[in-house]
Amino acid sequence: MVNPGDPGNPCSINLFMITNTEILEKLKTVFDPEVHVDVVTMGLIYDVRVDEEKNKVEVIMTYTTPFCPFGLQLTDEIREAIMSFGFERESVHIDVTFDPPWVAPPDLRVAMGV
Repeated sequence: MVNPGDPGNPCSINLFMITNTEILEKLKTVFDPEVHVDVVTMGLIYDVRVDEEKNKVEVIMTYTTPFCPFGLQLTDEIREAIMSFGFERESVHIDVTFDPPWVAPPDLRVAMGV
């Protein structure tokens, strides 16, 4: 199997050059199906870390509520968005936390008229 990050593979992307900023930009394409706002703008993504040595990505995120009916769907869509860079499924770790609990960011509250 060809490693997509292998410098000897002329068709490969270099996963080591992908930054957390690029991943956050990609995650702006993942929308909460109920609110129709992307997960970054909603403040659901707490942190993104790219481990260049292990070729892995870790995302720390939350849901709007612990019983969010779309939580698993959002997690799957976030994983798929990150995998579009060439990461393997096993290389994308998503940790869902409720500490701190989600609070809508001020910009989102204004946009929603809350």
